[in-house]
Amino acid sequence: MATSSERTPLAERVEELLAAGGPLPIVSAGDPVLRRGTRPFDGELDAALLSRFVEALRLTMRAAPGVGLAAPQVGVPLRIAVIEDPAPVPEEVAVARGRVPLPFRVLVNPSYEPVGSGRAAFFEGCLSVPGWQAVVGRHAAVRVTGQDEYGRGVDEVFRGWPARIVQHETDHLDGVLYLDRAESRSLASNEAMAERWGQATPGDAARELGFTLPE
Repeated sequence: MATSSERTPLAERVEELLAAGGPLPIVSAGDPVLRRGTRPFDGELDAALLSRFVEALRLTMRAAPGVGLAAPQVGVPLRIAVIEDPAPVPEEVAVARGRVPLPFRVLVNPSYEPVGSGRAAFFEGCLSVPGWQAVVGRHAAVRVTGQDEYGRGVDEVFRGWPARIVQHETDHLDGVLYLDRAESRSLASNEAMAERWGQATPGDAARELGFTLPE
């Protein structure tokens, strides 16, 4: 357990962020906090402050809008992330991507490991890399372990799009951006996505942009 003196700087940082009210400012790519990784949560925030911080992360994620947000994306290097996806997409897209509603969840000190050898490749975006998307190959299913915001153990298998969200957010906690795993030739602006690449799968984009879909 961290000592009081160790807790103070991070707790003060979070208090400063919360004092402004409303959604928290999201850190953009290029800020070192997104590359340094995070420290495991070990009581740096007391229960009341942690609850307020989690609520601020939820508010910020929804306002963006996004389906996940990690603490370093608001400048706090703690191993905490929130995820949620109402999955408001056409049925064809939902089926192709395995995108199903994901209720709001808090992941504290999460880690994941693949379940099986299945892989899936789809366009992804990131709130810290606004305006762009790229194709990323990820595990089709992962087992996630860690805790929730109350310290209760988490040991759960996520599949399809929820598995992608979990991997994306956990990567943030390790200082990894989705661009590190992306097919560079697939990089597309949001405008290009809206005009050209709204298909359920990225097969057309792979042929037209000249990249191979990850296996």
